[in-house]
Amino acid sequence: MSDTTLLLGGRIHSPADTDATAMAVTNGVIAWVGSDGVGRALHPDAEVVDLAGAFVAPAFVDAHVHATSTGLLLNGLDLTGCASLTEFLHALRDHVAEYPGTLVWGHGWDETWWPERRPPTRAEIDTASGGAQVYLSRIDVHSALVSTALVEQTPLAREAEGWSPDGPLTRVAHHHVRRAARDALEPGQRREAQSAFLRHAASQGVACVHECAGPDISGADDLADLLALSRRGGVPEVVGYWGELGAVHRASQLGAHGLAGDLFVDGAMGSRTAALRDPYADEPATCGVLYLDAAAVCEHLVACTRAGMQAGFHVIGDAGVAEVCEGFRRAADILGVPALAAARHRLEHLEMIDADQAALLGKFGVVASVQPLFDATWGGPGDMYARRLGSERGVRLNPFSRLAADGVLLAFGSDAPVTPLEPWAAVRAAVHHRTEGHGISPRAAFNAHTRGGWRAAGVDDGLTGTLVPGAPATYAVWEAGELVVATSDSRVQRWSTDPRSGVPALPDVSPEARLPRCLRTVLRGETIFVREPEDDDIV
Repeated sequence: MSDTTLLLGGRIHSPADTDATAMAVTNGVIAWVGSDGVGRALHPDAEVVDLAGAFVAPAFVDAHVHATSTGLLLNGLDLTGCASLTEFLHALRDHVAEYPGTLVWGHGWDETWWPERRPPTRAEIDTASGGAQVYLSRIDVHSALVSTALVEQTPLAREAEGWSPDGPLTRVAHHHVRRAARDALEPGQRREAQSAFLRHAASQGVACVHECAGPDISGADDLADLLALSRRGGVPEVVGYWGELGAVHRASQLGAHGLAGDLFVDGAMGSRTAALRDPYADEPATCGVLYLDAAAVCEHLVACTRAGMQAGFHVIGDAGVAEVCEGFRRAADILGVPALAAARHRLEHLEMIDADQAALLGKFGVVASVQPLFDATWGGPGDMYARRLGSERGVRLNPFSRLAADGVLLAFGSDAPVTPLEPWAAVRAAVHHRTEGHGISPRAAFNAHTRGGWRAAGVDDGLTGTLVPGAPATYAVWEAGELVVATSDSRVQRWSTDPRSGVPALPDVSPEARLPRCLRTVLRGETIFVREPEDDDIV
């Protein structure tokens, strides 16, 4: 049996040959790209895969996920579609009836869309759940609704910052109840959720995910299980991050790639915990919360750089970004700019950033792990950002074009379960940003969701994330459909490759287009997903 697989009769997204219809893979490495006839002549004994017109491109990388939480949502109480408080309570009641006697883990409620414009009270949660232990995270996962039964298992929450006797819990109180809910999960339940998530990721053309773990997010055992599952193969690769200060040794023991991810400088807009310079427009009594200051940021950057480990932080609000930038300045004074930049430290979300800050972070070699579907979901003049911040501030978030122009490496992700793991939808959202001038080209957006993810994790060999000879055979096959390319003047040209730019074609990501379905996902030559007829309902 030949060690070579020859893909024929499709469209190959390869800078090595912009008109390629065929690709050969030998021992998990791309050996050749070109035309069908030449491929048959060069590889007469190869195992042939007929693409039937399908499109082959580098597989996606999701640079920010929470695997267990997303897996629990796939099989648990999904509240993302609830359109009202009443619908929310009915969903909770129905779930408890179907799964009596178990912890209720749910996610995705967003009261800003509801006609009532308020979340349920704890009394309403208790009534709907019949006294069960209930943990229901808000869409941004920075606050949660809980039942009295769960609060009784978490006495520290009552004394912590962010406690509310009747409403959602935020800040430290939220961390306490989340940890209690997580500890109530059986190990088998957790591992099944992780497996379900990774299978789902593969079905979306994703071959690698960056797990953003930490003591307040998922726990060491959770990360260890997930990394072990990934190492066994047959699923997407997992790059693990552990968000804890002063934990270089612990991160090494866990097998984490870095002390980064959701190491919180601040919170989130929806829960009004992102740290702002000026008060929230719809809650003038608060400017959010700042968990880390510039001194702590600097200390963490210095320690990680000296240990040869990637550092990083979760930061969203403009006050939080200001502290991070000052922390980088101080670290550069201690380490020197070259050493700091070479470490490729990363920032998650980075939503409220101005031109001077973008230029500074570009100089320091920062990776921006960003989520285009945040803008698609909450951006624009009339949605959540504008309600929280006011119309003037609310349309300035997520300036992808500014970050890219200043040399900040973009790596796209979903922050699943906060937004769905739908990479083509994320590419479309980055191109069609809801604020004029903030979007980027289809080619740049696709690169940020493929090669950018590998580079964010330190894989910058010039090959990984591309389909060229010598590169790892990590790719996805997509159903045939309309193809587009970005020209040098940012227009869109359909069905062919622009000879001026030499850019291989991409699927149409215009707002009205139907995005393609994944037919196959391959990681270093190993097939980790093949769509079967019964998979047509995979979303």
